[in-house]
Amino acid sequence: MKFAIVTGAAGGLGRVISEQLSREGWGVGMLDVSRVALEAGGLPTNCQAIACDVGDPSSVEAAFQQFGAVPDLVVNNAGIVRFGPLIDLEQQDFDAVVRVNLVGAFIVARHCAAQMRNAGKGGVIINITSMNGIVPGPNSGAYTSTKAGLALLTKQMAVEWGPFGIRVNAIAPGLMDAGMSNAIHADQEVRRSREAKIPARRLGRPDDISNLVSFLASDKASYITGENILVDGGITMSVLTMLPRPKSVDKFGTGK
Repeated sequence: MKFAIVTGAAGGLGRVISEQLSREGWGVGMLDVSRVALEAGGLPTNCQAIACDVGDPSSVEAAFQQFGAVPDLVVNNAGIVRFGPLIDLEQQDFDAVVRVNLVGAFIVARHCAAQMRNAGKGGVIINITSMNGIVPGPNSGAYTSTKAGLALLTKQMAVEWGPFGIRVNAIAPGLMDAGMSNAIHADQEVRRSREAKIPARRLGRPDDISNLVSFLASDKASYITGENILVDGGITMSVLTMLPRPKSVDKFGTGK
């Protein structure tokens, strides 16, 4: 049985990713800061829950020791956000987001990559970034910067660890109906307005991400590495469709 580790697995995308991997026959180590939150509602088949602070190297090392197996797949999903204008953002809030989203992903990836290399078995690392690492979101604090940093870190990992048989990719979710966006989309007017502006005319679902995780972890993706794959229903590329445009310019011919 192949073994995967998923961080930030207590809820949202992390929980859905863990559940899908479990259904597909993986053993899954689910990590989050709270074991109580991880175990709420029961654990999927072949899943083990361990409390872990991804920003603390000793906590990460202790968690991996408890699993007692070298992972074939690691999904760096743990992430936090502190909303508010940059000009009012407290240093401690900026630091907290960097510690989890960027430093934490590095600590976990470095640890598992060393295990994979030493075992001579290769493996797959998937970092969850965001469309906000490509385009900034208002009042998102350090979140956008950490996701942009993680996207480039993914490429560096892929270059340095490829010779060890380790593939590293990132997935950049768009406007998701899950996790930290729940509070935003609970406002039905905001939800409808957002859906209307997405070319796919819907919010992203957690399985849009978990299905891509499954693909990238499989042999079907054996020649894909160093990519930051945007899964956003087309919203990021559609900025020009939101600007006014005279109908007179949208026709063929001489204009007669």
